[in-house]
Amino acid sequence: MGFDVDWVAGDVEPGWADDRPLTLVEGLGIDAGPPPDPDALAAALAGSDLVVVENLCTIPLNPRASAAVAGALRGRPAVIHHHDPPWQRDRFAHVTDLPPDDEGWLHVTINDLTRRQMAERGIAATTIRNGFRTDPPAGDRQSTRNRLGLPPDELLVVHPVRAIPRKAVGRAVAIAEELGATYWLLGPAEDGYGPELARQLAAARCPVIHAPLADRADLYAAADVVAFPSTWEGFGNPPVEASLALRPVVVGRYPVADELRELGFSWFDADDLGPLRAWLGSPPERRQSLLAADRAVAVRELSLDRMADRLESLLSTAGWLP
Repeated sequence: MGFDVDWVAGDVEPGWADDRPLTLVEGLGIDAGPPPDPDALAAALAGSDLVVVENLCTIPLNPRASAAVAGALRGRPAVIHHHDPPWQRDRFAHVTDLPPDDEGWLHVTINDLTRRQMAERGIAATTIRNGFRTDPPAGDRQSTRNRLGLPPDELLVVHPVRAIPRKAVGRAVAIAEELGATYWLLGPAEDGYGPELARQLAAARCPVIHAPLADRADLYAAADVVAFPSTWEGFGNPPVEASLALRPVVVGRYPVADELRELGFSWFDADDLGPLRAWLGSPPERRQSLLAADRAVAVRELSLDRMADRLESLLSTAGWLP
């Protein structure tokens, strides 16, 4: 859109900043101890015409950093991008001072539910849904399945999430059991969920694979069904990614999933596998028709270009474009 983009963070993964201009400010990271030094933060933001704050002023994982950034941006043009406000998580329900607000800022949410909830709290926001690359690489199905030790005719249910309670690992395992499939969980246990995860996987009445895979294209290529029976998500990227990869997806009835379904997706219901079983046994042309229709919805509604257009329109209305 004509901006030169610099990045400011407390920590990054190795190699992430190899081709990006980055300033590290101690105290901004999730697990940081002392708050950011105000002078260091001010220096990192000096000369910026616009600052985009990515969820830091929304979810209270480092409240002192949130307060420091909000203070540094008072009266300055800023887009405050919201993914996970505290009231949507039980463990953060006591937090009432996030998100902060300022007359000089624009608030952007990733779904209409959060936008409405923020309006109830006196903060006006605009919904700009997540955007996706609409031409992802095809991935290598056979090589990936060979590495997993899967026979050619084995049905594979992929669950591309980290293991925490709201991801509903038990339900995903049950889906694989009901379909007579192998269950593949990608992510590690977090937030103390390890013992419960070990119990669920040990009790599974289906073959289980618990291993990471960095290449998203390969994991979707290997999958026959993508499971996403979460009880809560702020958005939920895997169902959209699966649709773009022409894979059937089984989705839980969390509120934002219903919001996404209203865009036109025909995702299968995680609580009723009858339609999925019927679809799996249907002629190839019927299966391809549904997958193509869901892919068309993702391309039409959730492309990177559409997300960029909405953001550009918002910034243009504010008079913030270069």
